[in-house]
Amino acid sequence: MTYILAIDQGTTSSRAILFDAAMKVKATAQEEFTQHFPASGWVEHDPADIWSTVVATARAVIEKAKIQARDIAGIGITNQRETTLVWDRKTGTPIHRAIVWQDRRTSDICARLKAAGHEPMVTEKTGLLLDPYFSGTKLAWLLDTVDGARAKAENGDLLFGTVDSFLIWKLTGGRVHATDATNAARTLIYSIRDGHWDADICKLLNIPMSMLPEVRDCAADFGHSSADLFGREIPIYGVAGDQQAATIGQACFQPGMMKSTYGTGCFALLNTGETPVASKNRLLTTIAYQFDGQPTYALEGSIFIAGAVVQWLRDGLKIISEAAESQPLADKADPAQDVVLVPAFVGLGAPYWNADCRGAVYGLTRNSGPAEFAKAALESVGYQTRDLLEAMRADWGGAAKGVLRVDGGMTASDWTMQFLSDIIGAPVDRPHVLETTAMGAAWLAGARAGVYPDAEGFGKGWALERRFEPAMDGATRDAKYARWKRAVAATLTV
Repeated sequence: MTYILAIDQGTTSSRAILFDAAMKVKATAQEEFTQHFPASGWVEHDPADIWSTVVATARAVIEKAKIQARDIAGIGITNQRETTLVWDRKTGTPIHRAIVWQDRRTSDICARLKAAGHEPMVTEKTGLLLDPYFSGTKLAWLLDTVDGARAKAENGDLLFGTVDSFLIWKLTGGRVHATDATNAARTLIYSIRDGHWDADICKLLNIPMSMLPEVRDCAADFGHSSADLFGREIPIYGVAGDQQAATIGQACFQPGMMKSTYGTGCFALLNTGETPVASKNRLLTTIAYQFDGQPTYALEGSIFIAGAVVQWLRDGLKIISEAAESQPLADKADPAQDVVLVPAFVGLGAPYWNADCRGAVYGLTRNSGPAEFAKAALESVGYQTRDLLEAMRADWGGAAKGVLRVDGGMTASDWTMQFLSDIIGAPVDRPHVLETTAMGAAWLAGARAGVYPDAEGFGKGWALERRFEPAMDGATRDAKYARWKRAVAATLTV
Protein backbone atom coordinates (compact mmCIF):
# COMPACT_ATOMS: atom_id res chain seq x y z
CA MET A 1 0.00 0.00 0.00
CA THR A 2 2.15 2.84 -1.30
CA TYR A 3 -0.34 5.17 -3.00
CA ILE A 4 -2.24 8.08 -1.46
CA LEU A 5 -5.55 9.33 -2.84
CA ALA A 6 -6.06 13.09 -2.46
CA ILE A 7 -9.60 14.42 -2.84
CA ASP A 8 -9.61 18.13 -3.70
CA GLN A 9 -13.21 19.33 -3.56
CA GLY A 10 -13.30 22.88 -4.92
CA THR A 11 -15.81 25.61 -5.63
CA THR A 12 -16.34 24.84 -9.30
CA SER A 13 -15.06 21.27 -9.62
CA SER A 14 -13.98 18.16 -7.77
CA ARG A 15 -10.59 16.63 -8.42
CA ALA A 16 -8.87 13.43 -7.40
CA ILE A 17 -5.09 13.08 -7.53
CA LEU A 18 -3.24 9.83 -6.93
CA PHE A 19 0.27 10.23 -5.49
CA ASP A 20 2.86 7.47 -5.41
CA ALA A 21 5.34 6.59 -2.66
CA ALA A 22 7.71 9.34 -3.86
CA MET A 23 4.90 11.94 -3.68
CA LYS A 24 4.78 12.15 -7.48
CA VAL A 25 1.45 12.52 -9.28
CA LYS A 26 0.43 9.18 -10.77
CA ALA A 27 -3.02 10.12 -12.13
CA THR A 28 -5.56 12.95 -11.98
CA ALA A 29 -9.24 13.36 -12.77
CA GLN A 30 -11.49 16.40 -12.59
CA GLU A 31 -15.21 17.10 -13.03
CA GLU A 32 -16.94 20.45 -12.97
CA PHE A 33 -20.42 20.82 -11.53
CA THR A 34 -23.25 23.34 -11.76
CA GLN A 35 -23.26 26.62 -9.85
CA HIS A 36 -26.71 27.77 -8.70
CA PHE A 37 -27.55 31.46 -8.28
CA PRO A 38 -31.16 31.57 -7.01
CA ALA A 39 -31.04 35.29 -6.13
CA SER A 40 -28.65 38.22 -6.36
CA GLY A 41 -25.65 37.52 -4.17
CA TRP A 42 -26.74 33.94 -3.47
CA VAL A 43 -24.53 31.00 -4.48
CA GLU A 44 -25.46 27.34 -3.94
CA HIS A 45 -24.25 23.85 -4.80
CA ASP A 46 -26.27 20.67 -5.03
CA PRO A 47 -24.80 18.30 -2.41
CA ALA A 48 -25.53 15.40 -4.76
CA ASP A 49 -23.24 17.02 -7.36
CA ILE A 50 -20.46 17.43 -4.81
CA TRP A 51 -20.73 13.79 -3.78
CA SER A 52 -21.13 12.26 -7.24
CA THR A 53 -18.16 14.15 -8.71
CA VAL A 54 -15.94 13.18 -5.77
CA VAL A 55 -16.77 9.49 -6.16
CA ALA A 56 -16.48 9.57 -9.95
CA THR A 57 -13.07 11.27 -9.97
CA ALA A 58 -11.70 9.01 -7.23
CA ARG A 59 -12.77 5.93 -9.16
CA ALA A 60 -11.34 7.42 -12.36
CA VAL A 61 -7.82 7.90 -10.98
CA ILE A 62 -7.76 4.37 -9.59
CA GLU A 63 -8.70 3.09 -13.03
CA LYS A 64 -6.25 5.38 -14.85
CA ALA A 65 -3.37 4.29 -12.66
CA LYS A 66 -4.30 0.64 -13.18
CA ILE A 67 -4.11 -0.10 -9.47
CA GLN A 68 -6.50 -1.62 -6.94
CA ALA A 69 -7.99 0.00 -3.86
CA ARG A 70 -5.81 -2.33 -1.78
CA ASP A 71 -2.77 -0.43 -3.11
CA ILE A 72 -3.96 2.82 -1.48
CA ALA A 73 -2.64 3.46 2.05
CA GLY A 74 -4.93 6.37 2.83
CA ILE A 75 -7.19 9.18 1.68
CA GLY A 76 -6.52 12.88 2.24
CA ILE A 77 -9.30 15.44 1.85
CA THR A 78 -9.01 19.15 1.12
CA ASN A 79 -12.03 21.30 0.41
CA GLN A 80 -13.58 24.65 -0.33
CA ARG A 81 -13.92 26.24 3.09
CA GLU A 82 -16.94 27.84 4.83
CA THR A 83 -19.49 26.26 2.46
CA THR A 84 -22.32 25.04 4.68
CA LEU A 85 -24.44 21.86 4.62
CA VAL A 86 -27.11 20.45 6.92
CA TRP A 87 -28.42 16.91 6.58
CA ASP A 88 -30.69 14.43 8.32
CA ARG A 89 -28.83 12.29 10.85
CA LYS A 90 -30.91 9.19 10.04
CA THR A 91 -31.30 9.38 6.27
CA GLY A 92 -28.27 11.45 5.27
CA THR A 93 -30.53 13.63 3.10
CA PRO A 94 -29.54 17.33 2.97
CA ILE A 95 -32.33 19.73 3.94
CA HIS A 96 -31.22 22.36 1.41
CA ARG A 97 -28.55 23.00 -1.20
CA ALA A 98 -25.11 23.80 0.17
CA ILE A 99 -24.68 27.53 0.80
CA VAL A 100 -21.33 28.46 -0.76
CA TRP A 101 -18.63 30.59 0.90
CA GLN A 102 -19.22 33.34 -1.69
CA ASP A 103 -22.88 33.67 -0.70
CA ARG A 104 -23.94 37.04 0.78
CA ARG A 105 -27.51 36.28 1.91
CA THR A 106 -26.69 36.71 5.60
CA SER A 107 -25.40 40.29 5.27
CA ASP A 108 -28.37 41.61 7.26
CA ILE A 109 -27.78 39.08 10.05
CA CYS A 110 -24.14 40.15 10.27
CA ALA A 111 -25.11 43.84 10.24
CA ARG A 112 -27.57 43.33 13.12
CA LEU A 113 -24.99 41.44 15.17
CA LYS A 114 -22.42 44.17 14.55
CA ALA A 115 -24.90 46.89 15.48
CA ALA A 116 -25.62 45.03 18.71
CA GLY A 117 -21.91 45.13 19.56
CA HIS A 118 -21.14 41.41 19.22
CA GLU A 119 -18.23 41.54 16.75
CA PRO A 120 -15.42 42.11 19.32
CA MET A 121 -16.47 39.00 21.26
CA VAL A 122 -16.77 36.90 18.11
CA THR A 123 -13.39 38.09 16.81
CA GLU A 124 -11.67 37.47 20.14
CA LYS A 125 -12.89 33.87 20.24
CA THR A 126 -12.74 32.89 16.56
CA GLY A 127 -10.20 35.25 14.97
CA LEU A 128 -12.82 36.08 12.32
CA LEU A 129 -14.98 39.06 11.44
CA LEU A 130 -18.77 39.11 11.38
CA ASP A 131 -19.13 38.53 7.66
CA PRO A 132 -21.44 36.34 5.51
CA TYR A 133 -18.27 34.65 4.21
CA PHE A 134 -18.20 32.31 7.22
CA SER A 135 -20.41 29.33 8.06
CA GLY A 136 -22.10 30.34 11.31
CA THR A 137 -24.64 32.80 9.96
CA LYS A 138 -25.33 30.51 6.98
CA LEU A 139 -26.23 27.73 9.42
CA ALA A 140 -28.44 30.08 11.43
CA TRP A 141 -30.22 31.12 8.22
CA LEU A 142 -30.92 27.49 7.28
CA LEU A 143 -32.38 26.71 10.69
CA ASP A 144 -34.57 29.81 10.61
CA THR A 145 -35.70 29.46 6.98
CA VAL A 146 -36.14 25.78 6.04
CA ASP A 147 -39.53 24.47 7.19
CA GLY A 148 -39.23 22.28 10.25
CA ALA A 149 -35.45 22.57 10.41
CA ARG A 150 -35.22 24.17 13.83
CA ALA A 151 -37.50 21.64 15.50
CA LYS A 152 -35.55 18.76 13.95
CA ALA A 153 -32.24 20.29 14.96
CA GLU A 154 -33.36 20.78 18.54
CA ASN A 155 -34.49 17.14 18.60
CA GLY A 156 -30.98 16.10 17.55
CA ASP A 157 -32.07 14.90 14.11
CA LEU A 158 -29.93 17.24 11.97
CA LEU A 159 -26.17 17.46 11.47
CA PHE A 160 -24.08 20.41 10.31
CA GLY A 161 -20.85 20.23 8.39
CA THR A 162 -18.54 22.00 6.02
CA VAL A 163 -17.74 20.10 2.83
CA ASP A 164 -15.03 17.98 4.44
CA SER A 165 -17.42 16.83 7.16
CA PHE A 166 -20.12 16.00 4.62
CA LEU A 167 -17.65 13.95 2.57
CA ILE A 168 -16.38 12.08 5.63
CA TRP A 169 -19.98 11.24 6.55
CA LYS A 170 -20.74 10.01 3.05
CA LEU A 171 -17.47 8.13 2.57
CA THR A 172 -17.86 6.29 5.87
CA GLY A 173 -21.52 5.46 5.27
CA GLY A 174 -22.65 7.75 8.09
CA ARG A 175 -20.35 6.22 10.68
CA VAL A 176 -18.22 9.31 11.32
CA HIS A 177 -19.34 12.90 11.89
CA ALA A 178 -16.08 14.82 12.20
CA THR A 179 -14.06 17.74 10.88
CA ASP A 180 -10.53 19.01 11.36
CA ALA A 181 -9.35 22.07 13.25
CA THR A 182 -8.64 24.16 10.13
CA ASN A 183 -12.18 23.81 8.80
CA ALA A 184 -13.70 24.29 12.26
CA ALA A 185 -11.70 27.52 12.55
CA ARG A 186 -13.60 28.97 9.55
CA THR A 187 -17.13 28.42 10.88
CA LEU A 188 -17.44 31.50 13.16
CA ILE A 189 -18.50 29.23 16.05
CA TYR A 190 -15.18 27.60 17.04
CA SER A 191 -12.85 29.00 19.70
CA ILE A 192 -9.41 28.77 18.12
CA ARG A 193 -7.68 29.44 21.43
CA ASP A 194 -9.60 26.94 23.57
CA GLY A 195 -10.02 24.31 20.84
CA HIS A 196 -13.76 23.69 21.12
CA TRP A 197 -17.11 24.79 19.76
CA ASP A 198 -18.09 28.00 21.52
CA ALA A 199 -21.31 27.79 23.53
CA ASP A 200 -21.72 31.58 23.74
CA ILE A 201 -21.61 32.12 19.98
CA CYS A 202 -23.85 29.11 19.34
CA LYS A 203 -26.36 30.61 21.78
CA LEU A 204 -26.09 33.99 20.05
CA LEU A 205 -26.85 32.36 16.68
CA ASN A 206 -29.37 29.92 18.19
CA ILE A 207 -27.44 26.86 16.95
CA PRO A 208 -27.97 23.55 18.82
CA MET A 209 -24.52 22.17 19.62
CA SER A 210 -25.72 18.62 19.04
CA MET A 211 -25.45 19.39 15.31
CA LEU A 212 -21.72 20.00 15.37
CA PRO A 213 -19.04 17.49 14.28
CA GLU A 214 -16.18 16.26 16.43
CA VAL A 215 -13.01 18.28 15.79
CA ARG A 216 -9.82 16.31 15.17
CA ASP A 217 -6.21 16.98 14.15
CA CYS A 218 -5.41 17.46 10.47
CA ALA A 219 -3.57 14.11 10.43
CA ALA A 220 -5.90 11.75 12.30
CA ASP A 221 -8.16 8.75 11.94
CA PHE A 222 -11.37 9.90 10.25
CA GLY A 223 -12.73 6.41 9.71
CA HIS A 224 -12.68 4.17 6.63
CA SER A 225 -14.46 4.53 3.31
CA SER A 226 -17.22 2.01 2.75
CA ALA A 227 -16.03 -1.07 0.85
CA ASP A 228 -18.70 -0.69 -1.83
CA LEU A 229 -17.26 2.65 -3.02
CA PHE A 230 -13.81 1.55 -4.22
CA GLY A 231 -13.69 -2.20 -3.71
CA ARG A 232 -12.30 -2.20 -0.18
CA GLU A 233 -12.24 0.02 2.87
CA ILE A 234 -9.59 2.75 2.72
CA PRO A 235 -8.63 4.76 5.82
CA ILE A 236 -9.18 8.52 5.77
CA TYR A 237 -6.07 9.92 7.42
CA GLY A 238 -5.84 13.60 6.49
CA VAL A 239 -8.16 16.62 6.29
CA ALA A 240 -7.47 20.36 5.84
CA GLY A 241 -9.25 23.32 4.29
CA ASP A 242 -7.87 24.25 0.89
CA GLN A 243 -5.73 27.24 1.88
CA GLN A 244 -4.31 25.45 4.91
CA ALA A 245 -3.61 22.40 2.76
CA ALA A 246 -1.68 24.66 0.36
CA THR A 247 0.26 26.07 3.32
CA ILE A 248 1.18 22.51 4.31
CA GLY A 249 1.95 21.59 0.69
CA GLN A 250 4.35 24.54 0.55
CA ALA A 251 6.04 23.21 3.72
CA CYS A 252 5.48 26.47 5.57
CA PHE A 253 6.13 24.82 8.93
CA GLN A 254 8.25 27.54 10.56
CA PRO A 255 6.97 30.82 12.03
CA GLY A 256 7.49 33.63 9.55
CA MET A 257 7.05 31.46 6.46
CA MET A 258 4.44 32.71 4.02
CA LYS A 259 2.53 31.34 1.07
CA SER A 260 0.15 32.94 -1.36
CA THR A 261 -2.19 31.00 -3.64
CA TYR A 262 -3.34 32.69 -6.87
CA GLY A 263 -6.52 31.23 -8.27
CA THR A 264 -9.77 33.07 -8.94
CA GLY A 265 -8.93 35.01 -5.80
CA CYS A 266 -5.79 35.04 -3.71
CA PHE A 267 -5.20 33.80 -0.18
CA ALA A 268 -2.02 34.63 1.72
CA LEU A 269 -1.12 32.90 4.99
CA LEU A 270 1.69 33.75 7.40
CA ASN A 271 2.69 31.09 9.93
CA THR A 272 2.78 32.78 13.38
CA GLY A 273 3.61 29.70 15.44
CA GLU A 274 1.91 28.43 18.59
CA THR A 275 0.45 31.79 19.66
CA PRO A 276 -2.51 33.35 17.85
CA VAL A 277 -1.86 36.94 16.76
CA ALA A 278 -4.81 39.31 16.99
CA SER A 279 -4.85 41.50 13.90
CA LYS A 280 -5.18 45.26 14.19
CA ASN A 281 -5.44 45.54 10.41
CA ARG A 282 -8.53 43.45 9.69
CA LEU A 283 -6.68 40.29 8.77
CA LEU A 284 -8.05 36.97 9.98
CA THR A 285 -6.46 34.96 12.77
CA THR A 286 -6.85 31.30 11.96
CA ILE A 287 -5.39 27.82 12.45
CA ALA A 288 -2.76 26.87 9.86
CA TYR A 289 -2.72 23.20 10.94
CA GLN A 290 -3.02 21.09 14.07
CA PHE A 291 -0.88 18.07 14.96
CA ASP A 292 -0.98 16.08 18.21
CA GLY A 293 -3.58 18.41 19.65
CA GLN A 294 -1.37 21.50 19.24
CA PRO A 295 -2.61 24.14 16.79
CA THR A 296 -0.20 26.27 14.79
CA TYR A 297 -1.73 29.64 14.00
CA ALA A 298 -1.63 31.95 11.00
CA LEU A 299 -2.63 35.39 9.85
CA GLU A 300 -4.65 35.20 6.65
CA GLY A 301 -5.57 37.79 4.07
CA SER A 302 -8.05 37.22 1.26
CA ILE A 303 -8.10 38.95 -2.13
CA PHE A 304 -11.38 38.45 -3.96
CA ILE A 305 -10.09 39.10 -7.49
CA ALA A 306 -6.74 37.72 -8.70
CA GLY A 307 -6.97 35.32 -11.65
CA ALA A 308 -10.50 36.57 -12.18
CA VAL A 309 -9.09 39.88 -13.42
CA VAL A 310 -7.52 38.01 -16.36
CA GLN A 311 -10.88 36.33 -17.00
CA TRP A 312 -12.35 39.85 -17.13
CA LEU A 313 -9.80 40.87 -19.78
CA ARG A 314 -10.87 37.81 -21.78
CA ASP A 315 -14.62 37.61 -21.21
CA GLY A 316 -15.53 41.19 -20.29
CA LEU A 317 -13.28 43.41 -22.36
CA LYS A 318 -12.51 40.66 -24.91
CA ILE A 319 -9.02 42.02 -25.49
CA ILE A 320 -7.47 38.55 -25.17
CA SER A 321 -8.80 35.16 -26.22
CA GLU A 322 -6.97 33.11 -23.60
CA ALA A 323 -5.27 33.87 -20.28
CA ALA A 324 -1.74 33.24 -21.55
CA GLU A 325 -2.05 36.24 -23.89
CA SER A 326 -2.17 38.70 -20.98
CA GLN A 327 1.59 38.58 -20.35
CA PRO A 328 2.83 39.39 -23.90
CA LEU A 329 0.14 42.06 -24.18
CA ALA A 330 1.27 43.69 -20.92
CA ASP A 331 4.83 43.69 -22.27
CA LYS A 332 3.68 46.06 -25.03
CA ALA A 333 2.32 48.67 -22.62
CA ASP A 334 3.65 52.23 -22.83
CA PRO A 335 6.04 52.59 -19.86
CA ALA A 336 5.23 56.32 -19.68
CA GLN A 337 1.63 55.58 -18.70
CA ASP A 338 0.62 54.76 -15.15
CA VAL A 339 -2.82 53.20 -15.48
CA VAL A 340 -4.07 51.73 -12.18
CA LEU A 341 -6.90 49.20 -12.04
CA VAL A 342 -8.62 48.55 -8.71
CA PRO A 343 -10.48 45.27 -9.40
CA ALA A 344 -13.18 45.69 -6.78
CA PHE A 345 -15.74 43.87 -8.93
CA VAL A 346 -17.30 42.27 -5.82
CA GLY A 347 -15.89 44.71 -3.29
CA LEU A 348 -12.47 44.57 -1.65
CA GLY A 349 -11.26 41.90 0.75
CA ALA A 350 -8.47 42.23 3.30
CA PRO A 351 -7.40 44.56 4.71
CA TYR A 352 -10.32 46.76 3.57
CA TRP A 353 -13.33 44.44 3.90
CA ASN A 354 -15.60 46.70 1.90
CA ALA A 355 -18.29 44.71 0.09
CA ASP A 356 -20.00 47.77 -1.40
CA CYS A 357 -17.26 49.48 -3.44
CA ARG A 358 -16.81 48.53 -7.07
CA GLY A 359 -13.98 48.44 -9.61
CA ALA A 360 -12.33 51.55 -11.00
CA VAL A 361 -9.58 52.57 -13.42
CA TYR A 362 -7.35 55.60 -12.91
CA GLY A 363 -4.78 57.40 -15.04
CA LEU A 364 -6.35 56.87 -18.46
CA THR A 365 -5.09 58.93 -21.42
CA ARG A 366 -6.07 59.08 -25.09
CA ASN A 367 -3.25 56.60 -25.73
CA SER A 368 -4.43 54.03 -23.18
CA GLY A 369 -5.42 50.78 -24.84
CA PRO A 370 -5.52 46.99 -24.42
CA ALA A 371 -1.83 46.71 -23.48
CA GLU A 372 -2.16 49.27 -20.68
CA PHE A 373 -5.28 47.52 -19.37
CA ALA A 374 -3.50 44.17 -19.39
CA LYS A 375 -0.53 45.60 -17.53
CA ALA A 376 -2.75 47.30 -14.95
CA ALA A 377 -4.73 44.11 -14.43
CA LEU A 378 -1.64 42.00 -13.75
CA GLU A 379 -0.10 44.69 -11.56
CA SER A 380 -3.27 44.83 -9.44
CA VAL A 381 -2.51 41.35 -8.15
CA GLY A 382 0.91 42.47 -6.93
CA TYR A 383 -0.47 45.60 -5.31
CA GLN A 384 -3.17 43.70 -3.46
CA THR A 385 -0.62 41.15 -2.25
CA ARG A 386 1.54 43.96 -0.90
CA ASP A 387 -1.52 45.30 0.95
CA LEU A 388 -1.79 41.93 2.73
CA LEU A 389 1.92 41.70 3.50
CA GLU A 390 2.01 45.28 4.83
CA ALA A 391 -0.87 44.40 7.17
CA MET A 392 0.88 41.19 8.25
CA ARG A 393 4.08 43.12 8.90
CA ALA A 394 2.21 45.64 11.04
CA ASP A 395 0.53 42.86 13.01
CA TRP A 396 3.48 40.51 13.44
CA GLY A 397 6.70 42.37 12.72
CA GLY A 398 9.48 42.35 10.17
CA ALA A 399 9.59 38.57 9.75
CA ALA A 400 6.71 38.98 7.32
CA LYS A 401 9.20 40.46 4.85
CA GLY A 402 10.78 37.09 4.08
CA VAL A 403 10.48 34.89 1.03
CA LEU A 404 6.96 34.44 -0.35
CA ARG A 405 6.14 30.96 -1.67
CA VAL A 406 3.51 31.03 -4.40
CA ASP A 407 1.23 28.57 -6.15
CA GLY A 408 -1.91 28.55 -8.27
CA GLY A 409 -2.65 29.16 -11.93
CA MET A 410 -1.45 32.78 -12.13
CA THR A 411 2.05 31.83 -10.99
CA ALA A 412 2.70 30.44 -14.48
CA SER A 413 3.07 34.07 -15.61
CA ASP A 414 6.72 35.06 -15.19
CA TRP A 415 5.77 38.69 -15.81
CA THR A 416 3.27 38.70 -12.96
CA MET A 417 5.63 36.94 -10.55
CA GLN A 418 8.47 39.35 -11.36
CA PHE A 419 6.24 42.35 -10.74
CA LEU A 420 5.05 40.73 -7.51
CA SER A 421 8.66 40.40 -6.34
CA ASP A 422 9.40 43.97 -7.44
CA ILE A 423 6.46 45.57 -5.65
CA ILE A 424 6.78 43.64 -2.37
CA GLY A 425 10.56 44.06 -2.37
CA ALA A 426 11.18 40.43 -1.48
CA PRO A 427 12.00 37.13 -3.22
CA VAL A 428 9.12 35.08 -4.65
CA ASP A 429 9.63 31.31 -4.85
CA ARG A 430 7.71 29.17 -7.31
CA PRO A 431 7.91 25.43 -6.52
CA HIS A 432 8.31 22.55 -8.94
CA VAL A 433 5.01 21.07 -7.75
CA LEU A 434 2.18 23.57 -8.25
CA GLU A 435 -0.46 21.09 -7.00
CA THR A 436 0.28 22.27 -3.49
CA THR A 437 -3.28 22.01 -2.15
CA ALA A 438 -3.63 18.36 -3.14
CA MET A 439 -0.02 17.75 -2.10
CA GLY A 440 -0.78 19.05 1.39
CA ALA A 441 -3.78 16.74 1.77
CA ALA A 442 -1.77 13.81 0.42
CA TRP A 443 1.13 14.45 2.78
CA LEU A 444 -1.20 14.57 5.80
CA ALA A 445 -2.65 11.16 4.91
CA GLY A 446 0.67 9.69 3.79
CA ALA A 447 2.55 10.77 6.91
CA ARG A 448 -0.20 9.34 9.10
CA ALA A 449 -0.08 6.08 7.10
CA GLY A 450 3.69 5.87 7.46
CA VAL A 451 4.28 6.17 3.70
CA TYR A 452 5.66 9.74 3.71
CA PRO A 453 8.29 11.44 5.88
CA ASP A 454 7.55 13.68 8.86
CA ALA A 455 7.21 17.46 8.54
CA GLU A 456 10.95 18.04 8.69
CA GLY A 457 11.63 15.45 6.01
CA PHE A 458 8.81 16.75 3.85
CA GLY A 459 10.15 20.30 4.15
CA LYS A 460 13.59 19.18 3.00
CA GLY A 461 12.02 17.68 -0.09
CA TRP A 462 10.34 20.96 -1.13
CA ALA A 463 11.85 21.83 -4.52
CA LEU A 464 12.27 25.29 -6.03
CA GLU A 465 11.48 25.73 -9.73
CA ARG A 466 12.37 29.44 -9.91
CA ARG A 467 13.10 32.33 -7.58
CA PHE A 468 12.10 35.85 -8.65
CA GLU A 469 14.27 38.57 -7.08
CA PRO A 470 13.22 42.23 -6.86
CA ALA A 471 14.79 44.27 -9.64
CA MET A 472 12.84 47.54 -9.22
CA ASP A 473 14.59 50.44 -7.46
CA GLY A 474 13.12 51.52 -4.13
CA ALA A 475 11.99 54.98 -5.28
CA THR A 476 10.00 53.54 -8.19
CA ARG A 477 8.50 50.85 -5.97
CA ASP A 478 7.37 53.37 -3.37
CA ALA A 479 5.96 55.77 -5.98
CA LYS A 480 3.96 53.03 -7.71
CA TYR A 481 2.57 51.70 -4.43
CA ALA A 482 1.64 55.20 -3.27
CA ARG A 483 -0.28 55.67 -6.53
CA TRP A 484 -2.12 52.38 -5.86
CA LYS A 485 -3.02 53.48 -2.32
CA ARG A 486 -4.45 56.75 -3.65
CA ALA A 487 -6.51 54.82 -6.20
CA VAL A 488 -7.89 52.49 -3.51
CA ALA A 489 -8.75 55.43 -1.26
CA ALA A 490 -10.63 57.08 -4.12
CA THR A 491 -12.46 53.84 -4.92
CA LEU A 492 -13.58 53.43 -1.32
CA THR A 493 -15.14 56.89 -1.29
CA VAL A 494 -17.21 56.51 -4.47
